[in-house]
Amino acid sequence: MRPIPRRRPDRVPLRWKIAALAAATACLVVAAVGAIVHVWTARDIRGRAEAQALNSLYAAMDVHRRTGTLTNGAALDPDGLPSSLRRLTDTTRHTAYDGHVDGNLGPSVWAAVRTDGPDGRVLAVQVNMGPELHDLQRLDVTMAVASLAALVAATPVAFYGAGLLARRLRRVSETAGRISAGDLDARTGPTRGRDEVADIAATVDLMADSLSRRLRTERQFTADVAHELRTPVGGLLAAVDLLPPGETEDLLRARVRDLRGLVEDLLEISRLDAGAEQPVRAHVPLAAVVAEAVARTGLDTRVTVTGPGAAARTAGTTETVETVETDPRRLERIVGNLVINAHRHGAAPVEVTVEGRTVVVRDHGPGFPRDLLLGGPRRFHTGAAERGSGHGLGLTIALGQARLLGAELRLENAPDGGAVATLLLPS
Repeated sequence: MRPIPRRRPDRVPLRWKIAALAAATACLVVAAVGAIVHVWTARDIRGRAEAQALNSLYAAMDVHRRTGTLTNGAALDPDGLPSSLRRLTDTTRHTAYDGHVDGNLGPSVWAAVRTDGPDGRVLAVQVNMGPELHDLQRLDVTMAVASLAALVAATPVAFYGAGLLARRLRRVSETAGRISAGDLDARTGPTRGRDEVADIAATVDLMADSLSRRLRTERQFTADVAHELRTPVGGLLAAVDLLPPGETEDLLRARVRDLRGLVEDLLEISRLDAGAEQPVRAHVPLAAVVAEAVARTGLDTRVTVTGPGAAARTAGTTETVETVETDPRRLERIVGNLVINAHRHGAAPVEVTVEGRTVVVRDHGPGFPRDLLLGGPRRFHTGAAERGSGHGLGLTIALGQARLLGAELRLENAPDGGAVATLLLPS
């Protein structure tokens, strides 16, 4: 049974991403609106200043033409007049922006016209935009503060809304993980909202229903085939016993024995699939059970015990032997299958190490195929061709028995080559 996928610690939660996206969008909107308001207001201030300067210049021209006096703050060839206005040659009114700041006098707008008199001097009026621009700065600060306040208020709301969406997606993800781990009855069920998340949840449930039907059909077929073959295989074995001794009898007996083993494996898998198996637990010495299981295989396998079990062997006592509460028959079945699989598909030497509650079986062959490591063992599938022949039921049975005992069976490849199967018994 593969473990349920867990959330990676380096993964950024969806709610944080959505909240950050909402905050970034709000900042962009605020910046865009602020820039538009600032530019529009600045243009309006300048436009009104130009209109005021032209109106004042018009009134000053009229008074100067009639009386020769200067009014409305007008001056002839004043200091600070922009050079573009100082070089006027026609009698048309012109304006110019002066960004020079001098004391309390801020940026200003000049309006000027060349007079009709014999001296042809330039009559000019200056309108100070400093107060209006100061008000514009205050407006910018006010908008910035209001935008920050709105952002502070909107971010928790976005975070909360994103959390609701994330919880719904997490529920779908957890259901998919349980299905991937082997829980075919896991369902997401109805979810709130009529959106894409609800569609995903419904699709996952439909996929689970279809997968469950297919697997149940396959398991029922396996169980039916095993039950139907059990009787004729038993008859074949009895018939072989009636043959006269010889090479033919030995060959037939070996083949019938292999066929009976296959049928028994199929029956065991069907019982595990149906949930009809129940462990009979007892406190047993782990090292002794493993050694017995290895000895029953009759294969050349080195057993190494470390920890309390090794200390007990050295001292010749059993007081410090590591004991576990488990089903010894099923534990022997797991260890035996792993050892046989290592010899059949791997290469010598095959080593079994017992340390605490952990049993490690390692060979020095080509290792487990990549698809087996990714998807787990499959029935009647041995993976790569270089791993030899077989029906692929040994690891499947070991995995099912380990799941029944509440143990964890890990399959991996050693860095220096070879397959490594690690059985972790529960405490």
